[in-house]
Amino acid sequence: MKWIHEYKAFIGVLLLTFSFNGYANQIKRTILDIDQEILYQEFNLENKISRNVFKKSIEKHNQSKSKKHDILTIIDFGQPSSIKRLVVLDLKKNKVLFNEYVSHGAKSGGLFAKSFSNIDGSHQSSLGQYLTENTYYGKHGYSLILDGKEKTNSKAKSRYIVFHGAEYSSQRFLDKFGYLGRSHGCPSVDKKVSRKIINVIKEGSYIYAYK
Repeated sequence: MKWIHEYKAFIGVLLLTFSFNGYANQIKRTILDIDQEILYQEFNLENKISRNVFKKSIEKHNQSKSKKHDILTIIDFGQPSSIKRLVVLDLKKNKVLFNEYVSHGAKSGGLFAKSFSNIDGSHQSSLGQYLTENTYYGKHGYSLILDGKEKTNSKAKSRYIVFHGAEYSSQRFLDKFGYLGRSHGCPSVDKKVSRKIINVIKEGSYIYAYK
């Protein structure tokens, strides 16, 4: 990774040298792309979530503020449910806290999530940025309320889209059927880890669900 840091330094010199010629924005974009690639490599996210989903999430996160800004969760719905496509990252410690399976909505698709909706009763997952709120006990046990922050997921609360645990989001279910079971649109994880994840991300962190 040494060459990347040297390249960044070189780009920085170019930024100072050529900014008056209108190249500043292009060079800043290049530096941002390199920063994101460094993070992607440091978190070792290859075969977990795609670069595009990671970069989109990081860019959105850098434009946002939250109580727990160092903690963010990314779900790559472009990956099949047989992949551990959910990661919880600690940006302060540059550490992956969790990497788990996560289910999508029953009418979003089978192995792959192909359709998404923000409509009540659609039983599809919604893409976008979510802010975590408080916890409660419901029919799925210990659960986490999510507030959709984009047009694509703004009805999360009225649709009761929450983060919870489920037996159908486990390795055991996957081994038996070849894909995870599906929810009514909620991002659900294995019950064995759901409480631990919820306690880390609750009350003021962001979840980014993209494809």
